[in-house]
Amino acid sequence: MKLTGTRDPRDAATFLEAASGATPEHGGLFVPATWERFDDVDSLLALPWKPRCATLIERWIGDEFPSHAIEHLVERAFDFPVPVVPVADGTYALELFHGPTLAFKDFGARFLAGVLERSPARGVRTILTATSGDTGAAVAHAFWRKPNVRVVVLYPHGRVSPLQEKQIASLGDNVTALAVDGTFDDCQALVKSCFADRALSLACGLTSANSINIARLLAQALYFFEAVSKLRDHERLVIAVPSGNFGDLCAGLMAWKTGLPVSALVAATNANDTVPDFLDNGVYRPRASVATLSNAMDVGAPSNWERIDALYEHDLAAMRAALRWGRVSDDETADELRTLRTLGYAACPHTAVAHKVLSNVLRSGETGVFLATAHPAKFGEVLAPILGETPPLPSTLAAFAARPVLSRRIANDRAEVVGALTAR
Repeated sequence: MKLTGTRDPRDAATFLEAASGATPEHGGLFVPATWERFDDVDSLLALPWKPRCATLIERWIGDEFPSHAIEHLVERAFDFPVPVVPVADGTYALELFHGPTLAFKDFGARFLAGVLERSPARGVRTILTATSGDTGAAVAHAFWRKPNVRVVVLYPHGRVSPLQEKQIASLGDNVTALAVDGTFDDCQALVKSCFADRALSLACGLTSANSINIARLLAQALYFFEAVSKLRDHERLVIAVPSGNFGDLCAGLMAWKTGLPVSALVAATNANDTVPDFLDNGVYRPRASVATLSNAMDVGAPSNWERIDALYEHDLAAMRAALRWGRVSDDETADELRTLRTLGYAACPHTAVAHKVLSNVLRSGETGVFLATAHPAKFGEVLAPILGETPPLPSTLAAFAARPVLSRRIANDRAEVVGALTAR
């Protein structure tokens, strides 16, 4: 896989260089220079989950990893189920929360950790990431106690759920959690500014674990194939993606670029509707994020939209043809959580947003799939007043509930982040 920068085609990298922390010299993100369309998708869909994952990864990056290494990487990274669950209204949930931190971010974080284990590095590598909730937990766990790795996670103080915070900030050891007085967009801007400082990046061995890292997106593209594989007897599939930083939707579009047979992908947002507004009006206006019930999607300036724009060569008509979209208010999210419960399905707020927008845009004769991105128990304090009960905690979450939070609260100040990165 050869990668090029979204802002200047002269910026180039291999997959391993980009996964290890290289960023385009002229700004932006790396995208595949070409995206091969497979002519044997039906055969790929007939494969079991792990062999299909290994086959796809090898086709994408096989010139950089031997087959046995890819098989080993897949075996370790994706060792949990990916069920498709029917819902009483005739739609299906692709459940992505059966990994160790009970959120879809486990796919990308564990795959990235496996890739970096095989990437030569001089000295200590520093994984620097911003999170609106689930990314930080998945990254912290994927790299916890790994030799020669430090993890620094920035999250918005008071704007992640208590259990998300415990998962991010109670590990200690090689994981440093910084609670920033600001929004996720502020955290993301701080991280980007650190990566833009090439001297700092080199001195600290910085590597991103956000969805700006192409390795994250390749891993997430895999489960779009799984959804279609398990519903091969259904025609005209439409897949709804709850979207914040738009990495997951970008991964789905990358899968579609290979020939994955779906009728459309759906960009579902909460009140942070920068992308739906652009698709409606043709003017891209990033804005400050607002807090909602679906906190992990509270992003007003999504990084990966630049990547999607590049994949579609800045062609608004082509993007509109590939996508459907919509936004959901907090009141609508609460109503949808109650609706899903009456249908016998327990959902987190982000999943409810995806289901609601899917219901609004699904057409006659189509089969709808919505991504269930996190276990509802991670959001008990949101669900309790809406549903009148708190979801029972799985044992993996219950173990975190009693742990102390070890994060350090900081101002929205780059100097404080640099201090944490350079501390020894």
